[in-house]
Amino acid sequence: MPQTVVLPGPAPWGFRLSGGIDFNQPLVITRITPGSKAAAANLCPGDVILAIDGFGTESMTHGDAQDRIKAAAHQLCLKIDRAETRLWSPQVSEDGKTHPFKINLESEPQDVNYFEHKHNIRPKPFIIPGRSSEPTASVPPQSDVYRMLHDNGNEPAQPRQSGSFRVLQELVNDDDRPAGTRSVRAPVTKVHGGAGSAQRMPLCDKCGNGIVGAVVKARDKYRHPECFVCADCNLNLKQKGYFFVEGELYCETHARARTRPPEGYDTVTLYPKA
Repeated sequence: MPQTVVLPGPAPWGFRLSGGIDFNQPLVITRITPGSKAAAANLCPGDVILAIDGFGTESMTHGDAQDRIKAAAHQLCLKIDRAETRLWSPQVSEDGKTHPFKINLESEPQDVNYFEHKHNIRPKPFIIPGRSSEPTASVPPQSDVYRMLHDNGNEPAQPRQSGSFRVLQELVNDDDRPAGTRSVRAPVTKVHGGAGSAQRMPLCDKCGNGIVGAVVKARDKYRHPECFVCADCNLNLKQKGYFFVEGELYCETHARARTRPPEGYDTVTLYPKA
């Protein structure tokens, strides 16, 4: 609804403009400074300025509107158009006057006598008009159905079985079953003997204990890595070569000492091919 607002001079007026014909938008007040002359004249953000000191703003650019407002010295007359809705800015009143820099964030008291405003105040059951609010039992307490439901609830529930399983169970339990049928039993997994099928633990040829983990095999004998040593000097034979002499392991030096070639022959070391 168009209305005329007069601001007494001089400037500053206390409001900010946006828009203009150069922006293809109407001139609109976007901000009001609290405590200013615009605030005292009840101007609001969102008011559309239709005229400035009697000059229409339909063909004014943003700069022309600013020049018109700056040219006003004694007073500024604005014709505005205000929508029916407006922004609410709560103010704080002190000594009967509105404080320009304080706002009240406390909610306004509301009437809670309406049904719509009583959400979560106190939960109540939904009652259809014309019916009693007292719950009615669908089954009479002393009826046969009522007793059957309650008696079955106290008894332990039987495991549920499929129809095909019950038929097979009846055939198994019935001695006078039809000809051509036979007893059906659940398959039983046979447990093989542990001694025959289990893998035997290798025994160390030197210490006689079982070997768990890394194992060294020399011909048909097994040894711990730490037991893989020369029988004379206890030198570990790992990556050094070993020699069997009369069933014992020796290093090259002691193997030569224990081996005597026939007369006229020399001792020659032969290494196995990789």
